[in-house]
Amino acid sequence: MDRYGREIAFRSLALVLFFLLFSILALEAEQAPVSTSFKSNLSEARKLALDGRLLESQDKYKKLLSSVSNQKSKSEIQKELEALNVKILFSKTVTPDSLLYEVKSGDTLSQIAKDHHTTIDLIVKSNGLKSLTIYPAMKLKVIKTDFSILVSRSQNKLFLREGNDLIKTYSVATGANASTPLGNFTIENKLTNPTWYRAGAIVPPDSPDNILGTRWLGFSIPGYGIHGTTQPESIGTNASRGCIRMLNEDVEEIYTIVPVKTTVTIVD
Repeated sequence: MDRYGREIAFRSLALVLFFLLFSILALEAEQAPVSTSFKSNLSEARKLALDGRLLESQDKYKKLLSSVSNQKSKSEIQKELEALNVKILFSKTVTPDSLLYEVKSGDTLSQIAKDHHTTIDLIVKSNGLKSLTIYPAMKLKVIKTDFSILVSRSQNKLFLREGNDLIKTYSVATGANASTPLGNFTIENKLTNPTWYRAGAIVPPDSPDNILGTRWLGFSIPGYGIHGTTQPESIGTNASRGCIRMLNEDVEEIYTIVPVKTTVTIVD
């Protein structure tokens, strides 16, 4: 073997050793033991949430997430934290990302939502309102930061963010044959129980052939958007015609939270 051949063989061996070491370290991180203090802190975070001390619980979960190395434990904490994030969002708890708005004479929920770039649905849900009627001096929790959505086409995941914070991760279906477009878009329209306008046919909401599910959030690129599904088994796969497909309960949650003009970024 000449010098060039020996050099290639040495580099190949070094690369194999690198990946072997990386795999061992990753396996060790995944199998790292869970300490007694971790279990104690996790129990405390759960108890705080049960006691209604939601922000304290959220802070405890975030600290746990940054301190643990065991991958299984990280996934468990992340899932519980995201559920708590949504619970806080839909509660009357005022956070640094929200404000307590005092209703003035002549105010409507529509105008309040428009002024603060939020949705009527979110104001109603987070304040436990039984109707759309509001009155002067009434105090309402209103979100003051913008939401954004990131979709990973290769992971079939949708990430909902509030400002810089991850609120929740959703499993989705994206387009078969990489038909979901990449880029930055905005949500331009929102529909409940949408009609499906497909090539050569108009499929009404109550038709078993309408695959859009219970909600539609249309993008600034015509013909594409986020919608529900009548095929829940397809979630997590590349199965749509290019749109982002979600479970109905998930798209209804997103629909409540994000207003028109919310930014959607789709990456590979």
